[in-house]
Formats: sequence, C-alpha cells, structure tokens
Amino acid sequence: MKKNISIFVFAAVFGILLSGCVSEFNYVYRTNDYSYRYEYAKEQYAMGKYNRANLLFGEMVTLMKGTENGEECLFLYAMSAYKMKDYDAAAEVFRKYFTSYPKGQYAEEACYFIGESLYGNVPEPRLDQTPTLQAIKAYQDFMDIFPYSERKNLATKRIYELQDKLVEKEYLNAKLYFNLGTYFGNCIGSGGNNYEACIVTAQNALKDYPFTTLREEFASLIMKSKFELAAHSVKEKQAERFQDAEDECYGFLNEYPNSKEREVAEKYIEKCKRYNEGKLSFD
Repeated sequence: MKKNISIFVFAAVFGILLSGCVSEFNYVYRTNDYSYRYEYAKEQYAMGKYNRANLLFGEMVTLMKGTENGEECLFLYAMSAYKMKDYDAAAEVFRKYFTSYPKGQYAEEACYFIGESLYGNVPEPRLDQTPTLQAIKAYQDFMDIFPYSERKNLATKRIYELQDKLVEKEYLNAKLYFNLGTYFGNCIGSGGNNYEACIVTAQNALKDYPFTTLREEFASLIMKSKFELAAHSVKEKQAERFQDAEDECYGFLNEYPNSKEREVAEKYIEKCKRYNEGKLSFD
C-alpha cells in the first residue's frame, strides 16, 4: 500500500514539474522579450534540448538579423538542426550562414558542417550516390577555403570514406552485370553486352580509384568477364577474345599470385589454350 502511494506521489510530482516546464516554454515562446527568449534558447541548447532550441532559434533568426546576436543565432539554429539529425535543414542553414558571414566567427565551423550534414544523409552503396558526391564536394570546398584548418584531416578522412562508398557502388554494378551474364539474350550472337558492361564498369573504376582496396575484386571480374565473353561470342570473334582472356589471366596472376582466384585463372588459361589448339569448342 505504501509502495503504491509512493508511486502515485512520484507520478504526481513529475507531472507537475513537466507541466511547469511546458508552461515555461510556452511563456517564453510567446513573450516579446526577445533578449530573454534568446537566452532561454541558448540555455535549452546547452542542456541538449535541441528540439526546443531549434524552434526558438528558428523563430528568432529574422528578428535577430542585423543585431549583435544575429550571427550566433543563425549558427546555433543550424547546429541545433544538426544535433536533431535533421541533416537537410542543417546543411541548408549552414550554407545560409556561410553565405551571410563568410568571414564570421563561426565561418570555418559552418563550412565544415555543411559537409558533415550532407554526410549524415549518405545512403548505402546500393542506392543512388548523388548525396555522396555532394558531401565529397562540400569537404573539398572546405579544404580549399580553409587549407590550414585543424579539421583538414577529418575532412580528408571523410572524403576517403565516401570514395570507398562510390567504389563499392561501382563494384556492385559491375558484379550485377557479370551475374546477369546472358540474361535477356544480351550475349549470344549480339556481342556480349552484359559481360562487356562489366568489363567497362570495372576498368573505369580502377582508372578513377587506382588505390581502392577492391582492386583485386575488380580485376577478378574483368578476367572472368573476358573469358565468358569469349565463350559466348559468335565464332568469328572467339579466337581474338580467347586470346584477350588468356592475356588477362596471366596479367591477373602476375599481379595477384596468391589470390584465392588463382585456380580459376589457371583453368581459364588451360581452356583458352585448348581452344586455340582446336581441342575445345564453345559453339
């Protein structure tokens, strides 16, 4: 019985306190004492109550424009949105701040957080990577504008991480083309569109990202695609394509002698040689 009474008393007290907090916020939100409202917003931000702070800062940005607090208000408005993980809004307001105050007190931080906000919305590699490209550009712009910033290493690290996403996207695209193979009849008698698409996609990725950790995986797809392309080509093109596939296999083994795909490459070489000797047919 005493326990139930204690719980009831606690709930009642908590309800009164919560009601008081809400009433206080409503009062501040409606007051015409802008200095008090602004200081209250900063207090809420410092306490980690970013939703409340963001609402108040948003209402006061226009009112504070041109005043001694205008610059800070706009920056905190952006930061509170970022803390709320409203990354689209944060990126927009950070851009607005940097445009309005390119030499302002928070200019460097705002420029950096444009990239951070865009980074927060970067999708998984299977999806459209336009946001990833936008984030990379934002970080590159930041380093161009503030080349000696203490955040330069962080921005560089982010760029490498985002580039890895782009590479992974290209790898998934290349792998998809390879897995499609002759699907839709794109290979037999028509030049091997899927395998050729895999080769081109993988080669372009290696050209654009020569130091990628997926380099061996791309090389493996190229090797396999060239062999399959030859095997599914019309007879008039097979000799040339099997020779190209054989050369690709040797190149792969030279670059990755300890690869887990070594046996595959060796089997391809054997089949290419047997074809060229007239001992194997792929009709």
